[in-house]
Amino acid sequence: MKITKNIFGLLIIVSLFISCNSNSDLADGYGNFEAIETIISAESNGKLLQFDIDEGQTITKNTVIGYIDSVQLNLKKQQLLASKNVISSKSRGVLSQISVLKSQLNTAKISKNRIQNLIAENAGTQKQLDDINGKIDMLNEQIISVETQNAPIVNELKSIDVQLEQVEDQIKKSIIENPINGTVLVKYAEPNEVTAFGKPLYKIADLSTMQLRVYVSETQLANIKINQEVMVKIDAGETMKSYSGKIIWIASEAEFTPKIIQTKEERVNLVYAVKINVKNDGSLKIGMPAEMWIENK
Repeated sequence: MKITKNIFGLLIIVSLFISCNSNSDLADGYGNFEAIETIISAESNGKLLQFDIDEGQTITKNTVIGYIDSVQLNLKKQQLLASKNVISSKSRGVLSQISVLKSQLNTAKISKNRIQNLIAENAGTQKQLDDINGKIDMLNEQIISVETQNAPIVNELKSIDVQLEQVEDQIKKSIIENPINGTVLVKYAEPNEVTAFGKPLYKIADLSTMQLRVYVSETQLANIKINQEVMVKIDAGETMKSYSGKIIWIASEAEFTPKIIQTKEERVNLVYAVKINVKNDGSLKIGMPAEMWIENK
């Protein structure tokens, strides 16, 4: 009985010793790698005439990867241009009338000056002056009338110009242009499928730099800060592979520990989320678990 008690006590001491040693080897944070994922959607309606991407393919920014059928948009553009030409011809006719009337007005004003000089020399009559003043008033009224007729035409031309800009924008959006550098994660559409505005086409993410999201306790906050260099480790067979990382964000509010991070007993603890930028050598994947180690604590 005494021997059994001695063995039991020895086992407790050994387990405590192992526990202490293992705690010193624990990482300062555990988490998973993330990346900023962007879903690219169609900005126009029509058939996908071309869509040249594959999952896993790396695409650079501003690369044209496909086209959406824009025949109807181009036909509408031609129709608007034809309408603009017709309305412009009407406007030119009205402007021509205004030009003629203004020319007559200038002539009438010259005649008025001549009559005023004649009257000053007692060679003209008041009737001649009254007649020319009447003609000038009539011409001014005609010019105002014709300009009023031209106003709706000008407004109609402005409306067509706006419609042309809208069609041009839609035609431009029929060209599928990749907005960011990244790797295609998921492809949602295939060539010759009919797509619509807002329909997802593919998901892309820049995997050159990954973000490791880890959770630390309140007591660990004193040991970390923004732009601090830390060590990140991932499993590599029976060993660990190390990377250099930089802390880019620390949560300002605490949250409960995610279930995937800690044991059931520790989930009730409040922790702070931390994001770490890590250069990807091709081995890091979205969702991959990793550890954070704070150096020189």
